[in-house]
Amino acid sequence: MTAIHIQGLGTYVPTKRITNVDLMSLVDTNDEWIVSRTGIKARHMLADDENGSDAGTEAALKALEDAGIAAEDITHVLTATCTPDYLCPSTACIISGKIGSHGAMAFDLNAACTGFVYGLDVANSILAGKPGAKVLLVGSEAFTRRLNWEDRTTCILFGDGAAAVVLTNGDAGTPKRCLPSAPRLRDVRCGADGRQYPLLTVGGGTNRNYKPGDPVQDDFYLQMQGREVFKQAVRSLSAVCSELLEDNGLTLEDIDLFIPHQANLRIIEAVGDRLKLGSEKIFVNLDEYGNTSAASIPLGIGDACAQGRIRPGSRVLLSAFGGGFTWGAALLEF
Repeated sequence: MTAIHIQGLGTYVPTKRITNVDLMSLVDTNDEWIVSRTGIKARHMLADDENGSDAGTEAALKALEDAGIAAEDITHVLTATCTPDYLCPSTACIISGKIGSHGAMAFDLNAACTGFVYGLDVANSILAGKPGAKVLLVGSEAFTRRLNWEDRTTCILFGDGAAAVVLTNGDAGTPKRCLPSAPRLRDVRCGADGRQYPLLTVGGGTNRNYKPGDPVQDDFYLQMQGREVFKQAVRSLSAVCSELLEDNGLTLEDIDLFIPHQANLRIIEAVGDRLKLGSEKIFVNLDEYGNTSAASIPLGIGDACAQGRIRPGSRVLLSAFGGGFTWGAALLEF
């Protein structure tokens, strides 16, 4: 099968930065309490006149520039998000219109925080069956809009942001800005257990028959069973990573960098311990961004490249978990 490569990457983080100290004016919390339990020190928030599609558009335009590919040549626009601008139309359609990919197939996919890895799997299938396709995959979230700012157990966790990649098959090409080389998507593995969906939900859909004048219910905001999410996350991340490596005849010794979903430092450390992976091989940037859901992993790729943690020849393992309950892992070879 023809090799599939990431030709370009772009990221966008809102300028508004909210520190843990800033949150002290909103809820009963403090910096030490948040850092000790999550590892998060700050998060970024979209401006009042920005939406998730705006963030995704900025990231998409940068990814196209990095890839040297025109928007009109994109055949598919996929947006991984669980905080769309609207229930309908899709955020992908809005982004495709803003960047000029008119006529491209455009749709959203919602696998919560695993969305980007799910998107890699979908893009892989598209490109395998359509040799001339060019896929723009965007992870964009506006999670701060769906948080209960009176609940200190959840409002401290999330931030807004976006990142995008352009995937093609065939020649790897030469990225110009963000990536040291065009990584090959060697393999990707995804799964879900819908029995666990109550562990993490965000309301606002049609499960509740809202009537005019009804007050906003708590379930409109993020609801999470933190302890159970922790257990499921550690179990699923460890299992899918081990399965992916075994199926490709690799061990963790063959991995140069592990970029897990940036949800909570305790989860990341627990997965590292279970996999027996040294901290020097684990990438962490949640201290600055918090949990950006579907944008988390591509933001991590961008930061790791900028910091020189990824070089030509690097083999990078990605893994994520999310509401649903979903999980996934992917192998990139730079």
